[in-house]
Amino acid sequence: MSRQPQAEAQRSTGYAVRPARPHELTAAGELCVAGYRADGFLAHGGADHYEAVLLDAAGRAAEAAVLVAAEPDGRLLGTLTWCPPGSGLRELATRPEQGEFRMLAVHPAARRRGVARALVEHCLADARRLGLTELVLSSMPEMTAAHALYVRLGFRRATELDWSPVPSVHLWGFRRALA
Repeated sequence: MSRQPQAEAQRSTGYAVRPARPHELTAAGELCVAGYRADGFLAHGGADHYEAVLLDAAGRAAEAAVLVAAEPDGRLLGTLTWCPPGSGLRELATRPEQGEFRMLAVHPAARRRGVARALVEHCLADARRLGLTELVLSSMPEMTAAHALYVRLGFRRATELDWSPVPSVHLWGFRRALA
């Protein structure tokens, strides 16, 4: 991927949002699975295949930016896959002025610390820096906590973006225009 996200951004909360380092990719994949599993999101049809996709952060890093929220000691709190223009992992973003993020997950022990918000805000800032005009994303209907966050950050449901990657999984689309 040609466009890298902005460098590390230290948060007043004590953790930083930054691209995952190569030696952290296995842990980022495991964290992603742990977050999805804790909320029961891997219990759907096709979950075995998707769990393997979530685990493969190194594969994602070859085509997108795997971001992490990390403590100063290196402990990972959350992760997200950022897919700006040029990323082969974009699913809903079909135009060059759109960005997309996927696979947002926060370790169950790190929740309620603003980690998910910080990861999404990092994507919003990077999208603005790149001159993008819109961010889009997919989410399972059951991911209500994520939906509440997206709405607080200005995303709106976009039913025209709803789709099913496999027959037993239905995903909702969301979009956010950028000023």
